[in-house]
Amino acid sequence: MEIEFSGEVVEWRGPAPFHFVRLPLDAADLVDEVKAEVVYWGVVPVRARIGDTGFTTSMFPREETWFLPVKDAVRRAEGVGLGDVVDVRLSVGR
Repeated sequence: MEIEFSGEVVEWRGPAPFHFVRLPLDAADLVDEVKAEVVYWGVVPVRARIGDTGFTTSMFPREETWFLPVKDAVRRAEGVGLGDVVDVRLSVGR
């Protein structure tokens, strides 16, 4: 399943800050439809693309949606910072 959406880069503070894009509710609903087929340890594996940079990661549920981690290497390559709105292309599953 492929999903395209735009979202703001947000920070979730922990021992080290992490950056994420929160899926809009309609995109989260699509993930929820297939999560039983792909979920492991409560996370959903995805292949994602922001700009020209592709990466693999796992999304996790939080605040009634899914959070897509955005790796530092991706943010640097695409010149993306906290608060920026990015276009995301997402392929759910391994």
